[in-house]
Amino acid sequence: MKPTTSISTVTICAAGIAAVLLSSCTSAIQRNKDEKKRVTSPYNPYPPGILPGDLNSEVERVLREVDLVENRALARWHALALPIVRGQPPTLQNTGTEAIETLGELMNFDRNMSPNRNQACMSCHMPYAGFGGPIPSVNLTIIAYPGTAHFRVGKRTPQRHAYAPFFPVLQYNQTQGLFFGGNFYDSRATGVLLRNPDAEQAQGPPVDTQEMGFPDTACVAFRLTTAAYRPLFELVWGAGSLDIKFPRNTEAICDIPGGASTFRGNTMPIDLTPEDRTKANDAYGHWGQSIDSYEQSVQVSPFSSKFDAFLAGNYNLTADEMAGFELFNGKGNCNSCHLDGRGTTLRPKQHDTGSAATVNPLFTCFGSANEGVPLNPRNAFYYETTPDSLGFVGNPYGFGYRDLGLGTFLRSGFGSGPNPNSNWTQFAPSVDGQMQVSSARDVAMTPPQCPTTEAGSRPYFQKGFFHNGYFKSLKQLVHFYNTRDKFAFPVTSGHCPPGTIEKVTCWPMPEVKNNIDMTSGNLGLSDKEEDQIVAFLETLTDGFTRPYPNIDVFTGTCMTCNPVTDPNCSPSRQGNGSLIPTPPLPSCASVICSAPPATSPPIP
Repeated sequence: MKPTTSISTVTICAAGIAAVLLSSCTSAIQRNKDEKKRVTSPYNPYPPGILPGDLNSEVERVLREVDLVENRALARWHALALPIVRGQPPTLQNTGTEAIETLGELMNFDRNMSPNRNQACMSCHMPYAGFGGPIPSVNLTIIAYPGTAHFRVGKRTPQRHAYAPFFPVLQYNQTQGLFFGGNFYDSRATGVLLRNPDAEQAQGPPVDTQEMGFPDTACVAFRLTTAAYRPLFELVWGAGSLDIKFPRNTEAICDIPGGASTFRGNTMPIDLTPEDRTKANDAYGHWGQSIDSYEQSVQVSPFSSKFDAFLAGNYNLTADEMAGFELFNGKGNCNSCHLDGRGTTLRPKQHDTGSAATVNPLFTCFGSANEGVPLNPRNAFYYETTPDSLGFVGNPYGFGYRDLGLGTFLRSGFGSGPNPNSNWTQFAPSVDGQMQVSSARDVAMTPPQCPTTEAGSRPYFQKGFFHNGYFKSLKQLVHFYNTRDKFAFPVTSGHCPPGTIEKVTCWPMPEVKNNIDMTSGNLGLSDKEEDQIVAFLETLTDGFTRPYPNIDVFTGTCMTCNPVTDPNCSPSRQGNGSLIPTPPLPSCASVICSAPPATSPPIP
């Protein structure tokens, strides 16, 4: 019999454990009501100064921008001529491509896809930031974005969506002894089932406890049944594809963020028949595939940068851009991982005089690397050690947490996902600390009114770079690659020795010392050569050959500073005013660093 009351009635009365929890089903129902009241109770375990002061207003600002793009997508759908079903196998002819891409856009910008209807996929990935983090103050401080339950926060910066659809299914290359492919910084969206890592990446945030936060993947199918664009979903994926018999308590379940103690670890609290669970799973697969279609489209990944125009013979790189291009492929050794279709010219006076091997390079090798990035104590994740009002604890290990990236995923470890291939587990110690080599495309994209990522005399848009947002400018990022080993100190962030400047003449020790990429760290670049590489990176911003869709929706405020009065008003010292001292670090939690196979050498 289908349950007809509330989630607590399901878990208590139907499961027969009322005596353990509450004395009656009546009190169980009341508990569920109390649970819903507490959903909006703010969670703030953070020391003073960790959360940015404008966080609430900025979250609301982004939601208004999300709604604007959603309404634009709805208008485009309503103006779309219906595709014609033709051929064998039947195919949506003429406008089928636009139909599924528009469906994916509508899903991406739908704030209803969260328990509190306050979090869309795009709340953390707006077009004007290259589909990265849209709030400058968050990028400057806590680096990860609040989820549907304020203020639960994740542990990494939002990875840019542009060009992510081109990553292949995760594979271990036995000849090279390296992993290639997948999505997410730790590659946990492997593509194992959909054979499309980007589509499986899109299935992560809706049920991530610190992001959109549904308690059950079936909640997505449930909310789709009442979405304004349901007819488009059924046009693309078939009539009846959302005809699922949901129990009457589904809405109550989907209104409570995942991780709540009331669920007792159950990740499928909606009681569906096997047939309806299969339908809901299929709908969730179509959710991912639709979003991937949008992200692979010219709306997101259009190859419309200055560099693309240069490859087509329609733009001449400036002297600094060309010098940066040659350094990118040569002395800077960037091209070894961020492949640009040209040879890597590491020897002095060596030049690649051949034609480009590809005219649509992705600026990634699809692999992973540990660059030795310092631990960032501004990361809010370290402070989420106490339960929120729903009984959820984001990080019980505090500063005992170490982000081992791909290594943690291969162990199916805390903060990652299940590894679907046990043959890979043995390689975990060889990849500890490695993070995915993201595409360098659109790394410098900003809203039009904030023309740069670099602090100085012009208004700028603050970003956070790398998985933990430690770097606050492209200049810092390039300087780190150049001088990591030259200015290495055995200290943590916030404790550089007197006479040094963090991120300029002092680099704190790596968070994970194992498996560090030694092809960078002491490149011998001059200050000007670093700036030239930054100038080249800025040529990879889309929107040069044609306007970039929805880049105009930013309604926030650019950051400004005065280089005359502010010593940190430069790309080199950008964000240093927000540095805080790292507390004394405990040993790495055993559940992370001692999980088999153990890290080698041991990580302190």
